[in-house]
Amino acid sequence: MTEQPAGDGAAKALPVARSEARLLVPALMFIALVVAAVGSLGTPLITSVATSFHVSLGSAQWTLTVALLSGAVATPVLGRLGAGPHRRATILATLAVVVAGSALTVLPLPFAWLLAGRAAQGVGLGLTALMMGVARDHLPEERGAAVIALISVVSVIGAGVGYPLAALLAEFGGVRAAYGLGLAVTAAALLTAWRSVPEAPEGRSAHVDIPGAVVLAAALLLVLLLAGERNLWTRHLAVAAGLAVVAVVLLCVWAVIELRGKTPLVGVRAVRHPAVAGANLAMFVGGIGMYLLLTLITRYAQTPHGAGYGFGLTTFVAGLVLVPFSVLGFVAGKLTPRLRTRIAGPLLLAGSAVVVGGGFALFAAARSNLAELFTAMGVLGLGVGGFSAAMPGVILAVTPKSETSSAMSFNYVVRSVGYSLGSAIGGLILAAGTGPGRLFPDDSAYTTAALAGLGAMAITTLTSLVLAHRHPHTGGSMPKGYWVSVYRSISDPEKLAAYNKLARVAVEAGGGRTFVLGGRVEAYDAGIAERTVLVEFDSFEQAVATRESAAYQEALAALADGVERDFRIVEGIG
Repeated sequence: MTEQPAGDGAAKALPVARSEARLLVPALMFIALVVAAVGSLGTPLITSVATSFHVSLGSAQWTLTVALLSGAVATPVLGRLGAGPHRRATILATLAVVVAGSALTVLPLPFAWLLAGRAAQGVGLGLTALMMGVARDHLPEERGAAVIALISVVSVIGAGVGYPLAALLAEFGGVRAAYGLGLAVTAAALLTAWRSVPEAPEGRSAHVDIPGAVVLAAALLLVLLLAGERNLWTRHLAVAAGLAVVAVVLLCVWAVIELRGKTPLVGVRAVRHPAVAGANLAMFVGGIGMYLLLTLITRYAQTPHGAGYGFGLTTFVAGLVLVPFSVLGFVAGKLTPRLRTRIAGPLLLAGSAVVVGGGFALFAAARSNLAELFTAMGVLGLGVGGFSAAMPGVILAVTPKSETSSAMSFNYVVRSVGYSLGSAIGGLILAAGTGPGRLFPDDSAYTTAALAGLGAMAITTLTSLVLAHRHPHTGGSMPKGYWVSVYRSISDPEKLAAYNKLARVAVEAGGGRTFVLGGRVEAYDAGIAERTVLVEFDSFEQAVATRESAAYQEALAALADGVERDFRIVEGIG
């Protein structure tokens, strides 16, 4: 199958030295935290932006929406670039774009330039998956899995860190001072990446599918527009429905482009693996519920007493409600990798979804004082932290190393869309519960929204349980997978040589280890002494995913009819 054992090339991807690893881990965590916090800066500043720039609240809302949109579009593109040999350059260039965007938000320029700066900042949201790819390539397996889980958690709880700090700066120094925080931390992140992020392993290639990226960008623009512009659904239902149909058609066209392309933006074949598809479905529905509760609690806390409920908190004090969310989310992120050694990943997803559902139940039943809001937010953080930490393990268990960034990028696009829909659904329910001539919804509208969120988390729990039943080993220790190739005849040695060169790279990228490579064979009984190759993978699913990867499909195209062989993928003993 290959001219040299695949393990020979693995030396190029060995973990970094222990001293370098000590610097690498905090660097990856810091970069992930910064891009998450900066991406969420628009949330607490919407009112301040509207006042400072003399624009409507709807226009100011775009300072958040445009960052989410650019992040959703950039994430799969950066994920594909991160799968290639220029990952370090991609990370540095992206952070440079984020720093430039941060500068635009600070300079005394018109509102359009602020939106351009926020769009550039949103591009950084695509770096989270690349941080995971670096950790998986350069850290020992167990350490890497724990760091990846924490990166996933940090990408969520970063909002809880950035929200109160930005709100505090906005109160005392204005909106420019708040955005100045983003400029300072993104510049620090760029310096950190330049000093700490290593080069990607050799032997990888990556090409960006430009047509796929354009179609996906158009589809995501429509999805986020429909999620963010609630007036479309309440005042122009026919237009909204038409745009929704167009978005669905564009997503279908994108899927066809990805399936037919030789260098897809996202490995759709790997994404449609039942374990990955189930995890992404759980992420989508769960994301709707998680963000719904987050927005309900923060909005409820800021509602003035005159509405008959609420606490009339300032933006900064309301941001402090997110502190238990961040703290308990981080705690859950630290605990989940330890639990994953005993409990399958899908079961952890299900358990975390139940915890988030408990947060909804608490909010629906008891919200008469701030202590109850803090408790509900802490429970939400515990559930979101556990869910976010468990998700990468479920997906990466069946994903080749070379596809780490791409697979997780797709998951984060799904998460972004789910979060946006959660925010929109919450707004629609509260709008429906607002009486004529009133500024604030009835208190019962919050209960209705909480019950809707409970339904979303129930679906997430059931999806995760089905995934656990069908793939009980996903996310935990599992039987290994093996490629067994028996060559009956070789008719074209040149095609075989071309295949060997490409297959070696694909096997290495997929985490395969070649144990048998055409050595001596003693055949007994009905056996035939033929050239045999044996390659081991960490799981059966990973062996299948590598076989379906774009890199190995390129090797098969080179092989064509050059050999006649018996190729099988078999599962080892658990």
